[in-house]
Amino acid sequence: MDTKELLKKVRKIEIKTKRLSNHIFSGEYHSSFKGRGMTFSEVRQYQYGDDIRNIDWNVTARYNEAHVKVFEEERELTMMLMVDISGSEGFGSKSQFKKDIVTEIAATMAFSATQNNDKIGLILFSDNVELYIPPKKGRSHVLRIIRELIEFEPKSQKTDVGAALKFLSGTQKKKAIVFVISDFMSENYEQTLKIASKKHDITGVRVYDIREEKIPNLGMVTMLDAETGKIQLVDTGSKTVRMNYEKHYHDRVNYFKEIFSKSGAGVVNTRVDENYVTKLLGYFKSR
Repeated sequence: MDTKELLKKVRKIEIKTKRLSNHIFSGEYHSSFKGRGMTFSEVRQYQYGDDIRNIDWNVTARYNEAHVKVFEEERELTMMLMVDISGSEGFGSKSQFKKDIVTEIAATMAFSATQNNDKIGLILFSDNVELYIPPKKGRSHVLRIIRELIEFEPKSQKTDVGAALKFLSGTQKKKAIVFVISDFMSENYEQTLKIASKKHDITGVRVYDIREEKIPNLGMVTMLDAETGKIQLVDTGSKTVRMNYEKHYHDRVNYFKEIFSKSGAGVVNTRVDENYVTKLLGYFKSR
């Protein structure tokens, strides 16, 4: 992709996702993810209904009139976007690939965080961490993240969610809001998720295509495994083959839902042909 085409694509995604974050997400994001605590702001006169535990006795004694301390939420947060760039993200049977939706969701979340003056970092992963951009603030930083989401070419086509979570725990010492965006066709990440979710506020956003759920009966078909690069002849006319594929797929999906819920992490499921805005808003409101 040449520079002109890339900038055009970045701008297109910025216009769409920034509009969404400005008009829809920023308020919901702010109320869903709290700051680290409360910080002292000012002292004012006591009003009926104020919490008496907040009375500043020194000021009250000085003015011979009740005054209370006012606190504000200590807002500054760090958002980490962990994005799966393995081979299976290139799948798409409708008008968009999973990768396109993943990029839009990540960009929307990044602009929502920017609205709240939070830092945003990026981890692109396959079966290892392929790129790490440390958290920073600002529009130009978000645009760099979007550029990487569009044009980064992974070295591996495989997936390992556990390796990415281990990297997160090693690099982010303070609590972060973490969105893991993937199709979660991975396993054996229970322990690393458990450790990471004790420190961070983690949400798994599963992006999938309805055509992945089952194989249609098309007879003998040559198939390519996007993650292993292996090409083989598959008899889709065999009921056993179709059932085994379906079981394998649903085992991975159920593992994702179960492990994330057990670890106290959030779960969002969105199909490529569904409105991810509605899904994310519903999730924020339920928190």
